[in-house]
Amino acid sequence: MKSMTGYGCGEASQDGWKVTVELSSVNRKQSEIAVNLPRELEVLEAQIRDEINRRIARGRVTVRLTLHASDEVSANRVRVNASLARAYARQLRDLAKQLKLSGDLTIETLVRAPGVLESEDDVSDAEEFWPAVEAALKSALGMMMKMREREGTHLAKDLAKRISTMRKSAAQVAKQAPQVQKRYREQLLDRVRKAGLPAEAVEEERLLKEVVLFADRSDISEELTRLQSHFSQFDDYAKSAEPVGRTLDFLAQEMNREINTIGSKANDSLISREVVVLKTELEKFREQSMNVE
Repeated sequence: MKSMTGYGCGEASQDGWKVTVELSSVNRKQSEIAVNLPRELEVLEAQIRDEINRRIARGRVTVRLTLHASDEVSANRVRVNASLARAYARQLRDLAKQLKLSGDLTIETLVRAPGVLESEDDVSDAEEFWPAVEAALKSALGMMMKMREREGTHLAKDLAKRISTMRKSAAQVAKQAPQVQKRYREQLLDRVRKAGLPAEAVEEERLLKEVVLFADRSDISEELTRLQSHFSQFDDYAKSAEPVGRTLDFLAQEMNREINTIGSKANDSLISREVVVLKTELEKFREQSMNVE
């Protein structure tokens, strides 16, 4: 079981360039990837998405990639347009004579002139940088996946704790359920006595029929059986290495349906109290399951 939240960072170098990839992921019902790339490497976006999709099944992942040049590469990227600088110098000196201005031209003035200093393109072929990008990306993914797995371990323990509490409450409900029919029969007889009629005046067959009808309306055995089945399904999902977040969402819905039915059928204060516990723990379970990939 893995969480959907995590962070990872990776670096790789190639031809005097350093590639840094940062990944962060948060909760989402579906898979969503946002990629922020330098203009020079935008053509690699599809490959980056494919690599992430192979590892991530659910959640919003944000990718930030930066490209840094070494000092040597940075120096080689700068070129001086000497012919343009000479043209600037000639024109500026002629202008100074015409305006009768004193002072000579300085190099600082020339390098500020447009076009004198030119920068080469950052990356000539982005595809050539894919090996470095891939290495940095895989390193970042590895770090993020470990974080998601660690968080997933904590989530699994918390979810198992909720299931354990619900199991105990369901067991109390199952224990109490047979007493409900017995108490209903006693209540019927008590009403007869309070009405001033002898208990013998009530036909046993009619009384039995009424109890059976009540038992049929209030029977929660099927709901309890399905609820226990859902608990067992969680045990299996918790051991799975596959993404189970969506499955747990569905499982929570199914458990909620059974608990609501038990609550509506129950005609007993003890069962009603346990239903409150079941609903409370299920809500905590549902909230936590939304963090699972």
